[in-house]
Amino acid sequence: MKKTIIDVRTTAEYQGGHVEGSINIPLSQLVDHVDQIRAMPQPIVLCCASGGRSGQATGYLQSIGIDCTNGGSWMALLNNN
Repeated sequence: MKKTIIDVRTTAEYQGGHVEGSINIPLSQLVDHVDQIRAMPQPIVLCCASGGRSGQATGYLQSIGIDCTNGGSWMALLNNN
């Protein structure tokens, strides 16, 4: 099943390594991309370095009605894909 992976780390962190096919939307820019995120294929999984920032992003997106989950660390997702 195809899923959308959003990596909420900074651009520099993302460029240092990421899950292939993931989309980089830094946490600080998430609010500016809500319409784009709503249009993405489900399920949406968020990740970051350890799960903290993706947890914040997941809470925010869920609070505005976007179905998503916190995937935690991008390295954990990389090993599970």
